[in-house]
Amino acid sequence: VTYCNSRSVAEHIVMMILSMVRDYHNQHRIVKEGGWNIADAVQRSYDVEGMHVGTVAAGRIGIDMLRKMKPFDVHLHYFDIHRLSEEVESELNLTYHDSVESLVAVCDVVNISCPLHPKTEHLFNDEMISKMKRGAYIVNTARGKICDKDAIARGLESGQLSGYAGDVWFPQPAPNDHVWRTMPNHGMTPHTSGTSLSAQARYAAGVREILECFFEGKPIREPYLIVQNGDLAGMGAHSYTKGTATDGSEEAAKYKK
Repeated sequence: VTYCNSRSVAEHIVMMILSMVRDYHNQHRIVKEGGWNIADAVQRSYDVEGMHVGTVAAGRIGIDMLRKMKPFDVHLHYFDIHRLSEEVESELNLTYHDSVESLVAVCDVVNISCPLHPKTEHLFNDEMISKMKRGAYIVNTARGKICDKDAIARGLESGQLSGYAGDVWFPQPAPNDHVWRTMPNHGMTPHTSGTSLSAQARYAAGVREILECFFEGKPIREPYLIVQNGDLAGMGAHSYTKGTATDGSEEAAKYKK
């Protein structure tokens, strides 16, 4: 149920940012292996304070992530096909970018929250990664195919990327030999960002509300809508334009008649 898991995904993104920047995974591994070398434990650990954090797409999840990151005293950036209001930009002290290339050139951490369609498939390829600040981090809870899996691995191996934390894969479930399972400095999770027990309770409540509205002939609340009466609606209208939702990607090809 769309809308019900947005805050859970945003919280997951914040967790991934902090765990990568502070290099939590390496420090936890050292403890599990019985080690206690402080120099080794902190050789890739930084404070997130003062960093430039940006999001590609500032819909429900992207904007919630920005709000959750603001107290960490970071510089916040965003790209979206729909610019946010002046009030929101002022509230969060946001810097707007009119292209993904402009955003990645200045950000230490890049979050991906855009939908997958022909214009975003493999958006983060070798070329895009080469335009990022050296040593930047990527978080992707959107769709696996927005990133070229081999380009991500190459970026980590070369040091162009300091870390990649993703919750989405292609294909899913990921095969055992998927390169993202074994590449260095990753913080992958098995598509669980929106499936916390708290989110599942909201799913159940959302399904009940939608069904009650349907059987009682009442309009369904806009936050739950993606398509209505054959047209994009709610967040579907915010995230897509006609034609991008179902045309062009490999995943969509099998649905063409």
